[in-house]
Amino acid sequence: MKDIILTKTRSIYNYCEPYVIAEIASNHNGDMELAKKLIFEAKQSGADCVKFQSWTKDTIFSRKKYEDNYFLGDDYRNRTDYNLEEIVDAYSVSEDQLLSMKQYSDLIGIDFASTPFSRKEADFLVNDLQVPFIKIASMDLNNYPFLDYIAKKGKPVILSTGMSELYEIDKAIRTIEATGNKQIVLLHCVALYPPKDNQINLNIINTLQQLYPDYPIGFSDHTIGTCIPLASVVKGACIVEKHFTLDKNMEGWDHKVSATPDELKDICENSKRIVAAMGTFSIRSVEGNERRSEFRRSVVLTRKVNKGEIISENDIDYKRPGIGLAPEEGKYIIGRKARFDLNYDHIISMEDLE
Repeated sequence: MKDIILTKTRSIYNYCEPYVIAEIASNHNGDMELAKKLIFEAKQSGADCVKFQSWTKDTIFSRKKYEDNYFLGDDYRNRTDYNLEEIVDAYSVSEDQLLSMKQYSDLIGIDFASTPFSRKEADFLVNDLQVPFIKIASMDLNNYPFLDYIAKKGKPVILSTGMSELYEIDKAIRTIEATGNKQIVLLHCVALYPPKDNQINLNIINTLQQLYPDYPIGFSDHTIGTCIPLASVVKGACIVEKHFTLDKNMEGWDHKVSATPDELKDICENSKRIVAAMGTFSIRSVEGNERRSEFRRSVVLTRKVNKGEIISENDIDYKRPGIGLAPEEGKYIIGRKARFDLNYDHIISMEDLE
């Protein structure tokens, strides 16, 4: 796994090629063959990691939620073919299934991670699956007892900040740090699916960089398309997390805001181009001397000048290539005598002058 997950200064990790997480979450719809296809396509698209969510119907919602049977998404309200408890149970992933997906990910060479929703699920991810990091969902940022439990496992913690105020983010960081674990990555996140453009506030990435200079800052994206996650790379996001699907029209919770394989490939490939194009803060020419000589100008004569004639300002002009005296050196030519007969358009050198 990339060293991006380890804690160093932001100058090392921000503004680098981002670690791209394909968030499968529940987009497998409970079908592990579909899950394998998602893992494979994420790898083919260039993602560094696939991420699931570890929950059961008993660890994600209380009985009240099931009794209310209230779906957040409009597309799933007032359904008669299933209720909330049934669909949550159908979309959950068992430990055996997670182990199988981890083994498949290892086989094809892509990192595997998951977001736990309970201590038991965190134990399994760390002790049995040995995941490279633990991702904390936005909803659990203020679940400080849970953060304390996770942090004590000594794994890097990636913390999504959606729905949170600054004081809550700060308390979450201090809670993790208090355990001695300072392997923290913060992800700017807006927990709307999808957010409006004016709700995204990518500038917060830079705010978090300034407030927490010891920790890398990334972006967890819920927008539609590739524009916003790629823009986050310009802001210095060291991680880009994006929901991933094979078909936006598939039945399920998050498919509509997810990237297709082509979109994920676009994010992976163009994020590298963006980082390369961002380059250095130092202003210097990257063009070689040959190219500069071809494009810049030299001092030339506007008429034939005979030996002994004094060259005036009207007798000179500036044309390509730049192999002779530079335009700024024209002032040293005016008022000087020609040492030889010089033709029209001649590129003047100091040897031509008395």
